[in-house]
Amino acid sequence: MKKRIGIAILLMIGGEENFAQKQRETFEQVWTGYFNQTRFTNRWGMAMDVQLRTKDDFFDQLSQFLIRPSIAYYVNDGLRLSAGYAHFRFYPADNHRHVTQPEHRVWQQVQWQTKYSHNKTLQTLRFEQRYRRKILNDSVLAHGYNFNYRLRYNFLWQIPIHTEIKKGTFSFILNNEIFINFGKQITYNYFDQDRFFTGFAYHTNTSDYLQFGYMNIFQQLPAGNRYRSTHVARVGYVQNLDLRKKKS
Repeated sequence: MKKRIGIAILLMIGGEENFAQKQRETFEQVWTGYFNQTRFTNRWGMAMDVQLRTKDDFFDQLSQFLIRPSIAYYVNDGLRLSAGYAHFRFYPADNHRHVTQPEHRVWQQVQWQTKYSHNKTLQTLRFEQRYRRKILNDSVLAHGYNFNYRLRYNFLWQIPIHTEIKKGTFSFILNNEIFINFGKQITYNYFDQDRFFTGFAYHTNTSDYLQFGYMNIFQQLPAGNRYRSTHVARVGYVQNLDLRKKKS
């Protein structure tokens, strides 16, 4: 009897492991983007990013396109409050192979920067309201939107490799961002995803840089028992413009 119970337990463990493996998806993507921050006065500025993301096998089809403008209020040089809008286009996926799904987001955030002697950290807390167009079937959008809230916390650590940031130098970057869902339509996936990035910044001047590296996204899908791991090659150009009048 004990032997039979032991065999049954082993079979159950093996079955659970196989089940878990079947519920985990793996993708390889490329994310490209342009990120701009422009400061007009000591108090006001704006920002915008435009991104294009592939679907799988790094260069197979498109997955998402987004444009995200915002306005910013500078409490001081290290603390900034922002509010903005984002428009997403999700290109055909398994559940809607012949239709592109739009999403509208309204968002607010607080961002604070801490500078040390030879490195700096940047932390961001963002609150999003997401409106995703409903899908009727494989090729037709439905009327109305699904809605939920999402909270994002991002921590970035930038370490210059050289003693001075100037044209032609590099910085090392570590970055992690966690996403939490909530709202009436969220049932199983309150934890949405975690994004971990490591890479480098190549400084084209003292304020702008080309960022490139590897990102892993671990995401829990709406069903609750399905997970997605995405390996991402990420590259983007970051431009910081300061249009304030210089004091003589």
